[in-house]
This record gives sequence, C-alpha cells and structure tokens, in this order.
Amino acid sequence: MLEKLQALAKKSKEQAAHFISEDATKQGLVLPFIQQVLGYNVFDVGEVIPEYTADTHLKKGEKVDYALLVNGAVQIIIECKPYNDDLSLKHAAQLFRYFTNTTARVAILTNGKTYKFYSDVDAKNKMDEEPFLTLQLDNLDNHVAREIAKLTKESFDIDSIVNAASDLKYLNKIKDIIEVQFVDPDPKFCDFLTSQVYAGQKTQKVKEQFEQIIRKALKRFLNDKLNDRLQSAITPDQEAELVASEIDDVVGDGIVTTEDELKGFMIVQAIMAEVVDLERVSARDTKSYFGVLLDDNNRKPICRLRFNTVQKYISITVNEDKEEVRQPIDRLEDIYKYSNLLRKTVTFYE
Repeated sequence: MLEKLQALAKKSKEQAAHFISEDATKQGLVLPFIQQVLGYNVFDVGEVIPEYTADTHLKKGEKVDYALLVNGAVQIIIECKPYNDDLSLKHAAQLFRYFTNTTARVAILTNGKTYKFYSDVDAKNKMDEEPFLTLQLDNLDNHVAREIAKLTKESFDIDSIVNAASDLKYLNKIKDIIEVQFVDPDPKFCDFLTSQVYAGQKTQKVKEQFEQIIRKALKRFLNDKLNDRLQSAITPDQEAELVASEIDDVVGDGIVTTEDELKGFMIVQAIMAEVVDLERVSARDTKSYFGVLLDDNNRKPICRLRFNTVQKYISITVNEDKEEVRQPIDRLEDIYKYSNLLRKTVTFYE
C-alpha cells in the first residue's frame, strides 16, 4: 500500500503545474487513487459511478463526484475539489448533505493531494464533522497507509471500517490531548498528579512547585523512554558494525563520531522507518557535521546533525534543490519535533 501511495505522491509532485482545474485533478490523481490504490475499476459502473445523484428533500440535482459500490450498494462517496483549493468546512458541509442521502458509510473529501475520510461514528447516517483519517501525499505515514488498506475493494468490511473509524477518531483526539500535556501541562492535570504523591494542603506555592516538578518529570520520562528505545533497537555488536560499515570514521583524519551523533542518527532512522526500509537510511560523518543520507547517496541528503558546537542543530533538506532549514536541538528527543519534515525528504528523490 505504501508503495502505491508513494507512486501517486511522486506523480502529484511532478505534475502539479498541470492540475489547474478540478477535472484535471480528477483525471490525474483521484481516478488513479480509486483504481490503483483502492482497487476499484473506474471503467466499470458496477463499481464506480461518476456524477452520482444524491438529491436532498430541499434541493434536486445534487450530484457527488464518485460513488464506489461494493456488492451493488454504495459504500463510499467522493467529492473532489481543485488541486490548489483548501478543503474547507464549506466543502465538508456539501459532502454532509450528500452523505445523508446515500447508503454510504464512508465519505472522502479530496483535492488530489489531501484526502479526508469521514464516517458516521457519532450518529448513524449522519456524517461526522471531523474526519477520522487524513492522508497527505506530501507527508506519507505508514500508519495511515495501513488504515487506507482497509478501504480497498479486496479488504472492504464496513463493520470493521466503522469500528476502526471510531477508534481512530478518539485515539487521535486523546493523543493530541496527551501531547499538549507533555508540552504545557494544564492545572487540572498537574492537580491530578500532585494528588497522587502529596497529601498536604495545596497552597499556591505548593502548586507552583509541583508544576515545575511535573514539567521536569515529563521531560525525564520522554528521555528515559527514548534511551530505552535506542538500547533495545541496537545491540553492542550491531553498534560496532554500524560504526565500522555505515559511518566514514577514518582513523587519523580528525573525524570523531560521538555518542550523541550515533543516537541522533538512530532517532532519524526510527522516524524514516515510517516511509522507507531502514537499511536505506545511512550515515557519513565529516569534520563539520554528521550526514544522514538516503541510499548512501550524497545526492540524496536527508539531514545533517551539527553537534560540534555548544548549541546543537539539525539541518533538514526542504526541497529538490537540496536547500536546508536549520533548527536548534537542546535535547536529542527534540529531533522528533521535525518528524514530518524528515519524512518529507523522501518525496524529493522518488
């Protein structure tokens, strides 16, 4: 599935200038998505119906761009917008009307490069206001690819899809809440944690003291988990092999590969594993920076770890011209903040 999406992402990037209308977007990206990714035959009206009538009691002549059929019943409807249009609430409201007047349990709103997937988790036959899944061709995610695989004609099971939609919707919301708490814990969260360890009176001074303790504890927790992950991901023998075979650390040339550089490299590998095979991510150390490459190719830079100064930086490739954006790194786990930028580098070379 990921390979199919990568092929479509490559087409989206290379032919972007030609997607000047909604029809061009449909022909160049949406129809290939329906056929090559989801596996529905766009030439068989028993599987894909264009301009499907979805009249409402208030308005006649309403048509959704595509309806996908499984066993003769409409299961997915797709509304398309031009390539450079934002997928706004107005467009979602339009799809909302269509959804209510069909048998579909899944609706897709797309401009060819972003695909928002909706269902009726909150109330049956009433489209949710928020998507349960979002696919971005310029920022592919292995987890999203696995969820999209459930929507293919071959694997289609509406009960499983709706159950997964429900789980994903609430999982993503809870994950967002947890992320906010780790960055900036709110008073209720701090009060809850304080109550677990402190039985005294919670004066303002005590609250302020514990807020600082909690912030430190959260950072330390992330750091400990990161170190555990690194330790479990590589054995001493593998580390020796890594240093010997993947990093140009020639004795006597003044290059010293530090422990932080190795750990930083493994973090980048873990991030990139979402979109490419791990063995494709390699490293080359130099006197001024520690380089991370795709396919061990100097023409395919992913990033450079600049850890030789007091203030550490990561320089990430941001376009096909190999231009870089430099971001400060205070702790190794800060690299995870730039996961999307790092994964996006693959699209410049494929």
